[in-house]
Amino acid sequence: MTIATLRRPTLILASASPRRQSLIGMLGMPTVAHPSDADESTPADWPPERIVQELAQRKARAVRDQLRERQAEAAIVIGSDTIVAVDGEILGKPRDEADAIGMLSRLSGRTHDVFTGVCCIGMPDGPTVVDYRRTAVRMRKLTEEQIRRYVASGEPLDKAGGYGIQGLGSVLVDSIEGCYFTVVGLPLSLLASQLEHFGVSLP
Repeated sequence: MTIATLRRPTLILASASPRRQSLIGMLGMPTVAHPSDADESTPADWPPERIVQELAQRKARAVRDQLRERQAEAAIVIGSDTIVAVDGEILGKPRDEADAIGMLSRLSGRTHDVFTGVCCIGMPDGPTVVDYRRTAVRMRKLTEEQIRRYVASGEPLDKAGGYGIQGLGSVLVDSIEGCYFTVVGLPLSLLASQLEHFGVSLP
């Protein structure tokens, strides 16, 4: 039986992110999480859109390869990667609190771009579909004290760009142009369109 003949194949999320797990759960499909150990290093001269698509694909492939012999039923592996870019520079996850303070000070009162790549791979030997979305985020002007209080909450330390729009970081954001879920880390409208390649139609 192929994926195309199934209405609700299992979605295997190649991520340990609770945010992405929560988002994919909104689709109402059978879902399991299987963190990827893929290498996330990339050349310094790659543009953001290439980076997120490449890393999303690496994560999905790594999990596909790990589970190829164990996954008896048809499934779709989903990899995703998110980065923040400002002034042509990519901001990943902060190394520590000082790095987070530096990132937020740089983003304060300005507009930056958030890129999220999504890759879907059919198991065991299905097609690969990969794409990305970009959302522009305008952050309000923050005082040094506000930035330090936010960083002290601990929320920024595992977030690209040093903030989480779905949590306390929502009070830092003035406006967005584009898909909100791209900023959270998994653009659901893009994922839904990709799943159509596997015969899955949502809603």
